[in-house]
Formats: sequence, structure tokens, C-alpha cells
Amino acid sequence: MKILVRNLERSINEQELLELFQAYGQVESCVLVMDAATGKSKGFGFVEMPHAREAIKAIKALNTQKIKGSGIRVKAAQSE
Repeated sequence: MKILVRNLERSINEQELLELFQAYGQVESCVLVMDAATGKSKGFGFVEMPHAREAIKAIKALNTQKIKGSGIRVKAAQSE
């Protein structure tokens, strides 16, 4: 299941984001969206978890949780 993570503090790196989600299960991939011009985080990213049950548990647990002072928003990503 692909998960959209928004409202991330710009200083969070992919490793920190990965560790947040690994607490709830297996993570296939973790990508922060970066600004091409500055190389800095745009404040959102995507996490891919292969097991839907674990992904749903992570979404429920992490949505609105404060990470480095920012209340993050976590939801299932829309299919393309």
C-alpha cells in the first residue's frame, strides 16, 4: 500500500521517516520529495508498505502525530 505523508518538518530525512514506519511493519520504500532547485525537502513524501494491515495500522497511529514539532498528515495515496 502506498502512503502519502504530508506536513513534514523540512529537516526530516528519509532515514527518520523510514524508522517511523518500520515500527509498524515492513517498509518496501520510502521517498521524500525534494525541490530540484534547492535540494531541500518539500515537506512531503511517500512510503510503500507491502502488507495492507500494517499500513493501515501505521496510518491510524501516525496521522496527526507531532514529529519535530509538526503535526504530520498520513493517508493512503490515491491510485494513478
